[in-house]
Amino acid sequence: VHGSLSSKTRPLVCVHGGPGIPHDYLLPLLDITHAHSIPTIFYDQIGCGRSTHLPEKKHDTSFWTVDLFLAELDNLLKYLEIQDNYDLIGQSWGGMLGASHAVRQPAGLKNLVLANSPPDMGSWIKVGQRFRSQLPQEDQDILDKCEKEGKEESEEYEKAMMSFYERHVCRTVPWPEDLLKSFEYLKEDNTVYFTM
Repeated sequence: VHGSLSSKTRPLVCVHGGPGIPHDYLLPLLDITHAHSIPTIFYDQIGCGRSTHLPEKKHDTSFWTVDLFLAELDNLLKYLEIQDNYDLIGQSWGGMLGASHAVRQPAGLKNLVLANSPPDMGSWIKVGQRFRSQLPQEDQDILDKCEKEGKEESEEYEKAMMSFYERHVCRTVPWPEDLLKSFEYLKEDNTVYFTM
């Protein structure tokens, strides 16, 4: 939590992407806190970053569900006692989660920003496949081979995925430190990322 939740200013809850990519890459949103004195809340969703990790649940799609993440968001809002008055920005997967939260029409949600978010996972997969088909053939072949062999955690796979990330996630060279930190956490535990 950056800023004071006891102020009269409505807080902004920042919901990161992935799923499983911790919030660090969203830290530039702190400019909002500094420029407008808006309390800004960053949290790592269950299974990644500084949150509770459950590597024993890897590939357990009955556990890692949208409902789990919605319940965790509700818990956060209640714990911070802001459930009656808050704004939310969701980026990528965080936007899909934010939209799923918003359709339940929580009374306390005053404003919602969806940033770089597809409407659902099916759309993301379709677009992701199109983007992947634009990679150099060598990278596509490595990704296909490693996925077929269950070697998604190999250095070879990671290098080929970096080709995708550099084209479709962040084109800034070098990558910002906050984004690098998020990817370091992902490398430490990719349970959620590879399950969902």
